This record gives sequence, C-alpha cells and structure tokens, in this order.
Amino acid sequence: MPRHAPEHARPPDRPRPPIGTSTGVALTLAVLTAANAAVHLWPGPPGLVTSVVAVALLLGVLRLAGGTWADAGLAPGTLVRGARWALVLVGLVGAVYLAGALIPATRTLFEDRRYAGMTGTELALRGFVLVPVGTVLLEETAFRGVLYGLVRRARGAVRATVVSSVLFGLWHVLPSLHLATAKPAVGTVVGTSGAGAVLAVLGAVLFTAAAGVLFCELRRRSDSLLAPMGLHWAVNALGYLTGFLLR
Repeated sequence: MPRHAPEHARPPDRPRPPIGTSTGVALTLAVLTAANAAVHLWPGPPGLVTSVVAVALLLGVLRLAGGTWADAGLAPGTLVRGARWALVLVGLVGAVYLAGALIPATRTLFEDRRYAGMTGTELALRGFVLVPVGTVLLEETAFRGVLYGLVRRARGAVRATVVSSVLFGLWHVLPSLHLATAKPAVGTVVGTSGAGAVLAVLGAVLFTAAAGVLFCELRRRSDSLLAPMGLHWAVNALGYLTGFLLR
C-alpha cells in the first residue's frame, strides 16, 4: 500500500509559498524580539500601537509561509467553539481567584505594591485595553497562533508546543526583572538582593513556560485561538482586579 503523505505536505496543485517554514519562524522571532523591547521601553499607548503592528506583521509572515487562518487558530468555523471554551475558562479563573481572596492563607499572594496608587479608571484601562490588546492579542497571536501553527504544520503538535512554550517563557524575562520587589510574596521567598532578582526571573520564565504548555493544549483541543485568549485575559485582568480590591 502507498504511504500516506504527512499532514504538513504541500498538495501538488498548491503553489510554493514565498518563504519556507524555517524562514517564517526566524522572521517571527525577529518581530517578537523588536516588539518585546519596544513594549517595555514605551508602555501605554505607544505599546498598544506596537502590539497591533506586530500582530499584523506576524499574520503577514504566516501568510507568506503558506499558513492559513486555521493554522493561526482563527478559522471562522471554530470561533464559536473557541468562544464557549473561553467563557468557561474565565468563569473557572474567577472562581479560583475568589476562593484565593477569601482564604487568609492565600490572600497575600495577590499583594502587589504596584496597586497602591492605582485608581478605578486605571484598573479599567488595564483590564479592558492594555491586557487584551497589549498583552493577550500579541502574545496569543505570536505564540499559540503563528509560531504554533508554523511549527505544527511542519513538525507536529508536540514540537510546536515545546518551541512555543520555551519561547513564551523567555519572552517574560524583561517583565520579571522587578518582580521580587513588586510582589511581597515573591520577595519573601527569594529575597530582594541581586540573587533574589535572578531567582524571581528564572521562576517566572519556568512558570510561564509551563503555562504556555497549557495554553497550547487548549489551542489544540479547542482548535481555536479564542480558548487560550480567554484564559490568558482572565488570569491577568482578574488578577489585577483581585489585587486592587485587596490592597
């Protein structure tokens, strides 16, 4: 019997894409490196513009490499299913955060000195603009959309999960540089010295890489980018809300 062609094989009648998968991954990493630096150098509105531009560039890279909306987890036929997953996940995160806030032993985990001077307007801006556009849209499109889609098509879901999750962890080096001093619960464990800061960054990278595995699995099971987007938004935005209310 003839062997079946691999899933990622290009049908003979489909024209060869302008760039290959390896080039697409390399361009994706270049866009992400520039975006990561820009977002942290110019936070706020400039960072939002950077995120939107980066998302457009990343989707352009995917198309140049022969990718489709389905490769990005954005096929129209999967959006309703993905939205259902997202709503369930938001509810679960909300329930976990509520329980954590009510239990004295875990309440301190939500303490963050960055909430001290925050107003309700600033909280709303973070939860409904900065997090969904500046964080979730960019990171999910990049790591569970374009990167995952390109690598899965060429090497399968396991390789795609590993590549996406490792890079997702490394993406969080810059945001974690002051984690030990900003969050008392982290500083208590690792200290606030230089060594403590390094440990906090290492812990954040490992934690976010593990979270990336979960996000990739949600992307695979739901076949939609909306599922990890919903969980990602809930973890960040509801975390801000909980910390704000407990300050």
